[in-house]
Amino acid sequence: MKKVYAHICKWESLVAKIMFVFLVGLVFIAACTRYIGYPINWSVDMAQCLFAWCTFLAADIAMRHDKLMKVDFLINRLPEKKKNFIELLNLFIILAFLAALIGFGTTLSYTTRFRTFQGIPGFSYTWVTLSVPVGGILMGITTLLKIRDKLATAGGPVNREQKS
Repeated sequence: MKKVYAHICKWESLVAKIMFVFLVGLVFIAACTRYIGYPINWSVDMAQCLFAWCTFLAADIAMRHDKLMKVDFLINRLPEKKKNFIELLNLFIILAFLAALIGFGTTLSYTTRFRTFQGIPGFSYTWVTLSVPVGGILMGITTLLKIRDKLATAGGPVNREQKS
């Protein structure tokens, strides 16, 4: 299972990088063509789609590598046991938020299935809104793994089972 997850993480990172490069290139080319009087009508819509996907994929990558912003100067002053409890509580709050994000994102994706972009006829807006539940699922997996690791290092149920 670890190999599958590592493979998913590798592909997620690659896809996010490729989409970001295309996003930057598309916006640059669209700006240049608009400046010379030949705008690319579909560029804004495609940039919006790429930006949504890049945002959620990069958020999971940042979360996995502990690169998200956090204010921990108060928590760092607490004893280790209380610090672990607060961090676990925070992870469970994040997990609840991600569950809501997945649920509402799935509903949003379903309700936008007939909406199309103005600049790209036939391209469903669902491709943009799918980034919400997919990103939520990926971040949910990351959060669950962080909870498991936190319980293992804190001497929680995972660590007790290993000692038996």
